[in-house]
Amino acid sequence: MSDEDLRGTVERVGRGFDLGEYEVEAYLTVLRHGELTASDIADRTDIPQPRVYDTVRSLGDRGLVELRESRPMKVVALDPEEAFSSLRQDFTEMVGALEAEYTKPARETEAVSLVKSRSTIVRYFGEVVDEAEFELVCSLTPSLLERFADDLAAAKDRGVSVDVVVTPARDAPDPEEFDYSRSTTTARGRRGITTPVIAVADGHYSVYATQDAVRDDSERYGVIFDRSALGFLVSGFFGTVIWSTATETLYEPDDGVELPRTYASIRRCVRDLQSVDGDVYATVSGRDVLTGDDRRVAGRVAETRFEETGEVATIVVDSEEAGRVEVGGRVAALEDVEAHEIAVGRSEPPEL
Repeated sequence: MSDEDLRGTVERVGRGFDLGEYEVEAYLTVLRHGELTASDIADRTDIPQPRVYDTVRSLGDRGLVELRESRPMKVVALDPEEAFSSLRQDFTEMVGALEAEYTKPARETEAVSLVKSRSTIVRYFGEVVDEAEFELVCSLTPSLLERFADDLAAAKDRGVSVDVVVTPARDAPDPEEFDYSRSTTTARGRRGITTPVIAVADGHYSVYATQDAVRDDSERYGVIFDRSALGFLVSGFFGTVIWSTATETLYEPDDGVELPRTYASIRRCVRDLQSVDGDVYATVSGRDVLTGDDRRVAGRVAETRFEETGEVATIVVDSEEAGRVEVGGRVAALEDVEAHEIAVGRSEPPEL
């Protein structure tokens, strides 16, 4: 489609859909009754009598109704399949042509982006869920849980661990009616409406917003974090504040932690390891706390340390090359290595 044809099609579709309040009201009224006079329309709607004739003539010009010039003039409904057929064809052609012109922008590389539109916030939630490769944590309202249930299930099917908090817990779908096992690895409910909505993929790509923001409150904002160090802030907040205070269990697998599993959060890793019996092995990718150099450590997990406050979470890896190596999470200072990814398995250190 040429540029000139595309422009004309876009303008034609725009005119076809650009119905004012009176036109919408008049069209629906005629559609429900089949045939009405202008006076009938005025009696059945809030359209002022002087505006009725202009309104129905506009509908006639768009091909949505037929005007019979009798006394009084009759406004006759047309089958919507017929009335919108040409517009639908134009719309389909326009979308195809626009798709051909579309250049997908690169995702924002800014560390922090503010978004205000509810639809944009929800779109970013979908992106975060879709981009998770091994770990996804979410704090969702019941409506967002149901909206993204299939996306969460798809993430779980591709091997992503999916930990979800639903808030307020009183409105969470009943486990007898909603299949949490399909969409989540574990799910909890948290009391009250003060909990923000959050999604974090692999500890770095994340979105944070208030519940008001996803209820279409125009005065609220969502925040997108697109760098590891800042995404960790949201992930850490989720682990220490939200997950730890979500006291209602909605779903937890009967067979405990399934290994192998890859973690972005050391706190979640340590909590899980403390519930696992027998030897486990880990491969850690991160950086040296003192030099900042990239570092990879692999070996048997010799020890775990965890304080209930969440302030300290450490694993000690017995490495053949480096001996006992203490591993902490993001911004670790007390340990030897700051972990970015931790893969844990049963018989040998897993590949990252």
